Amino acid sequence: MTALLSGHTNTTSTLGAVEQLAARYGVPVEDALLIAVNLYGIDSDLPRHRARVQVRLASAPSVPWQLIVPLNVTDSPFRHRDGVLKLDRAAVGTVERIDADEAVGGYFRDGGAALTLNPNARSRCVGCAFCPNTLEAAADPRLSEERDLRELFAALREQHPRRDLTELREVTVSTGCFEREPAAVQHLRTLRTVLGEHGVKARMGFLTSVLTSSDAFGHLTSGVGPFILRLTAECFTRRDLLLKASKAALDVSEMPGVLRRALAAGHGTSFTYIVGLDGLDALRAGVSALTPYVTEFPNFQVYQAHNSIMAGLRALGAHDLEYYLHARVVIENIMGPSGLRPAAWECYRPLWYFTFADEPLVGVR
Repeated sequence: MTALLSGHTNTTSTLGAVEQLAARYGVPVEDALLIAVNLYGIDSDLPRHRARVQVRLASAPSVPWQLIVPLNVTDSPFRHRDGVLKLDRAAVGTVERIDADEAVGGYFRDGGAALTLNPNARSRCVGCAFCPNTLEAAADPRLSEERDLRELFAALREQHPRRDLTELREVTVSTGCFEREPAAVQHLRTLRTVLGEHGVKARMGFLTSVLTSSDAFGHLTSGVGPFILRLTAECFTRRDLLLKASKAALDVSEMPGVLRRALAAGHGTSFTYIVGLDGLDALRAGVSALTPYVTEFPNFQVYQAHNSIMAGLRALGAHDLEYYLHARVVIENIMGPSGLRPAAWECYRPLWYFTFADEPLVGVR
């Protein structure tokens, strides 16, 4: 990667500087460090771009964290050599495992209790300007028939930690790339049929912006439920520039109505949002508008720039760690009264790790 891609400043290039920022915003230094790694990536001696990296912090060694970050950011303040992760000259953690972040048909999370599916060739989705999918190796076939899903689940059963898919309590369709609502509904119906054949009664979730109508949510109630809509909001400004057409077509003003219709049909609701694409005022307004209509804590992701073009898409100030610590406080103030809290396993690049505000968080990564 070229210089200035990560965009870090001298305010976050040493452990002491990160500690000062963490204290200013009332954030554990461990949380600030992990946010910073997601933001800046890692300068590693391994010849890989984007990878799944398991990190154990020196100051909190009991918990391993899985991050998905670029490893070729030559101007990152974080350096990885011989299994040691350093910030400037300070050893801040150890890297225990590195795997290529391939686009695959499915993978388990939450100790085998949750399954994420990419049923419609995630790696072929190239619409959103900020998305790194085109940088990944592809091993995710387009699944268009029940037979394909059955073959995938037969393989996943062998990969499950205990080879028992009935343990699943959540099955999430991620980046399904369905451009039309009827196609999405039909796929979810087919998926529920295949899950039933394996004795899986898990709740199904769908990351999407194409499911919007009362009719669709009604069909899901009768043929798919239990179900949770995870609305892919992603950003609240510059949507025509940043999003593919099927996502940009959903206006920000229409999002609360979509969540209300899902709630009225008896479904769970949440949304996904990428922190770093909007100014903080737009973030505050957008999250405030959606929060009354969600039943689970939204997925807030740190924006990662994997090349100079993606770096140029950041909102003003979002190149620096302080923006994300400020955003974290803003979101805590909005979401705090709801009682909803982040689940550690649901996001690989969140704003929360050990605490939400002053509350400790626990859970499996």
